[in-house]
Amino acid sequence: MAGTQVNPTRMELTRLKKKLTTAMRGHKLLKDKRDELMRQFLDKVRENKALREEVEQALESANRNFMLARAGMPDEMLNTALLAPKQEVTISAGTQNVMSVEIPAFDFKTRTPDPNDIYSYGFAFTTGDLDDAIRSLSEVFPKMLKLAEVEKSCQLMAAEIEKTRRRVNALEHVMIPELQTNIKYITMKLDENERSTQIRLMKVKDMMLKEAHHYEN
Repeated sequence: MAGTQVNPTRMELTRLKKKLTTAMRGHKLLKDKRDELMRQFLDKVRENKALREEVEQALESANRNFMLARAGMPDEMLNTALLAPKQEVTISAGTQNVMSVEIPAFDFKTRTPDPNDIYSYGFAFTTGDLDDAIRSLSEVFPKMLKLAEVEKSCQLMAAEIEKTRRRVNALEHVMIPELQTNIKYITMKLDENERSTQIRLMKVKDMMLKEAHHYEN
């Protein structure tokens, strides 16, 4: 049923047809955006799963090595060895645009390029297990940073997918059907008005003919 505020005029009909064309074009673009976002979201989810498994395994290995190091070294010596780290890490955060979604992009750099600077102690009084633990944490750090980036990207993309889905549904189930109904209503009214006008013209013509020829049926 057409809305009560619809004026059955040709100008309104033209306006609604243009609006319907725009709505249908927007509906297609939003559907394409939703589908592409879903594809990229699923890729990110798979990447997130693989990264999380790698990070959890690496952290488990590092924790195991730390426990072995603690078992083979006095607590005071272990604490002293880790008291003054030589290496520093600086993290930078940026963004990249994926289908109008600003997802994070993390990067990092170390204070020095020397890979041995991760060890803040001499090797004379420490165990190899401590070296393994430090090296494990150093190697897993980039994956942890990437995991944080991918997980946040998944959250943002999921929110955008839901928002786009609502817009698609609003166009598909509310706006477009309403416009189509209103267009049909105005077209019907204009056709009725045109038929009424034709009937009136025919009657006027008959009256004029009667008057001109002075006859009656």
